[in-house]
Amino acid sequence: MTSRRRFFELASLTGGAVAAATVAKAALAALPEPVIETSPSTRPPLEPASGRPYRPVVTLNGWTLPWRMNRGVKEFHLVAEPVQREFAPGFKANLWGYNGQSPGPTIEVVEGDRVRIFVTNKLPEITSVHWHGQRLPPGMDGVVGLSQPGIPPGKTFVYEFVARRPGTFMYHPHADEMVQMAMGMMGFWVTHPKDKHPLIADVDRDFCFLLNSFDIDPGSATPKIMTMLDFNIWSWNSRVFPGIDPLIVRHNDRVRIRIGNLTMTNHPIHLHGHEFLVTGTDGGPTPISTRQYEVTQDIAVGQMRQIEFLADEEGDWAFHCHKSHHTMNAMGHDVPTMIGVKQDDLAAKINDLVPGYMAMGERGMDEMSTMRMPMPKNTLPMMMGEGPFGAVGMGGMFSVVKVRRGQKRNDYTDPGWYRHPPGTVAYEFTGNAPSAARETGAGGASMPLKQPVEATVNVRKPRGHSGH
Repeated sequence: MTSRRRFFELASLTGGAVAAATVAKAALAALPEPVIETSPSTRPPLEPASGRPYRPVVTLNGWTLPWRMNRGVKEFHLVAEPVQREFAPGFKANLWGYNGQSPGPTIEVVEGDRVRIFVTNKLPEITSVHWHGQRLPPGMDGVVGLSQPGIPPGKTFVYEFVARRPGTFMYHPHADEMVQMAMGMMGFWVTHPKDKHPLIADVDRDFCFLLNSFDIDPGSATPKIMTMLDFNIWSWNSRVFPGIDPLIVRHNDRVRIRIGNLTMTNHPIHLHGHEFLVTGTDGGPTPISTRQYEVTQDIAVGQMRQIEFLADEEGDWAFHCHKSHHTMNAMGHDVPTMIGVKQDDLAAKINDLVPGYMAMGERGMDEMSTMRMPMPKNTLPMMMGEGPFGAVGMGGMFSVVKVRRGQKRNDYTDPGWYRHPPGTVAYEFTGNAPSAARETGAGGASMPLKQPVEATVNVRKPRGHSGH
């Protein structure tokens, strides 16, 4: 894109910084050029060209916002605007976001940086930006009416503060929050430590993404903003499986994954094949004495959790929310349970009225992963991903961590499906199955029942109540 190319041309001046000596005062007073990105692909990490060095993060199906240096201050430009986001091929939604996408770009800084963020409002109503979890002056906290006036449509406000502590944070509006958050306005913020930190380890791969959810009727493209609980699109960075990119790592890499939850419910995030440590929360790095190995971490609303693990098991490992309905796409909530119900006659009768009708759920819902029935435009089947062994019965909040021995350092290209060594894949048993031994006794009891005891109950009427 020309705007992005021009930005990097400016950023490359004087070794990556726009120095005051080489830029006129008028240019210093001007807004940084907004960088716009519309592709839903995972972008490579943005290596810092100016300021303190750090190991950058990889935003799953997202990107990091470039900056310019202005007299020692890191300047960013966020544009709040309507955007169109592709959740997966064949399904796009009209959302609100920042700089061409929802979620907006990740902002990366270093502890101690003075940061200046210009926020331009291209929405039809006022907005603001709250820097979730940051320590800053109250007037920079972004709560409309309490700490600042709202940013009117067409205007630009400036936020400026020092990134005082390292950690993982988020940004989102605190103006008409029910609408603006439901429409997708949110983004990630990472503050890297300026020096070696006793609680923050060096890692080889550092991923981040936000949990978000929407209620979008099949055939529609705009979220319903009044929904409180019954969402039907459960997503990571506004993508659903199979549209969520895999997390590519090298065998024996130390991996960090930062996850923020801006949905309306909690999410137990589960990793297969490895154990991880929870090394960070919204409050910063966790004390080593509190860390314990887990395979599932529940993340509540408004929380951030940072997990780390050694990728020492090669293979393709599922990584997903463990709420079963959250690994489905565009799911309705009023579908009756039809397991065991013969629908042949019913389907034939309905076909007379609705040609092409297909009966569902007689033998469970796994058939949905292979059926390709006609659907409304701009929606997805509940399950649609294809794996090396056929259809994957998952959707929504699901991806794959791909661990490979041959992957090079800093190489995030997809290596394809894992090639299992001979004899390491589950297979069908074709021998004679032994008859199952069955227990016919009554079984024991931890509290044996006593024989019933007859009791006599005498009822005494209260005195002083005549007529009873």
